[in-house]
Amino acid sequence: MSQTPRTDGRRADELRPLRLEPGIAPHATGSVLCCFGKTQVICAVTIEKKVPGWMMQQKVAGGWITAEYSLLPYSTHDRKQRDIAKGKLDGRTVEIQRLIGRALRAVTDLSKLPGMTLWIDCDVLQADGGTRTASITGAYVAARLAVHKLMTAGELAENPLVDTVAAISAGIWQDQPILDLDYPEDRDASVDANIVVTGSGRFVELQVAGEESTYDHAQLGQIIALGTLGAGKLAEAQKACLAAHAV
Repeated sequence: MSQTPRTDGRRADELRPLRLEPGIAPHATGSVLCCFGKTQVICAVTIEKKVPGWMMQQKVAGGWITAEYSLLPYSTHDRKQRDIAKGKLDGRTVEIQRLIGRALRAVTDLSKLPGMTLWIDCDVLQADGGTRTASITGAYVAARLAVHKLMTAGELAENPLVDTVAAISAGIWQDQPILDLDYPEDRDASVDANIVVTGSGRFVELQVAGEESTYDHAQLGQIIALGTLGAGKLAEAQKACLAAHAV
């Protein structure tokens, strides 16, 4: 069976052009502009020298990592109302924030962040599919830059990040498995997946859902294989970006 050409002409297993531009937010401890094709996300990390109240109450040692995520009003074709204007976070925002935080905590030894909270802010400048995966991929780079700055200043004794982490989308579109869906592909996909993988190849999270459809074991295997391939390429790009900035 012949395959339907993708919306932008990519191969089924091909990532969109990736760009990582460090230092995009000078007042942050670490920051990067992460672009997956037309999707653009600013990921910025700041350090707060205290931990959440529940950690103090329960006498939990170490530090914490948490995240906030936002689609800026002009990031989509139609203006998106800010959550603050609605008076509450929508469910999608809450889900993505929690996912970003879990992904970074999965590769962090929190005992090596004594008394600190690492805040990750991910603000979407332009949304064309994959904003949560770009957020996680950029968040790791921003966190590593922040940690390097703290270590250089003598505020951290050692690197708490024990592995890299990246995320990528995959799915079934036009009856074929594809990697890194842009918005038109994501909108029309029969199965949509977000895959979070560490640099050592271990999974943090698999989100795989049929969109008014189902998938079988073979298709699930194809989706996971594509996601693993894509995450590996992202990990290489993360390391190259950091090495270019002596991190």
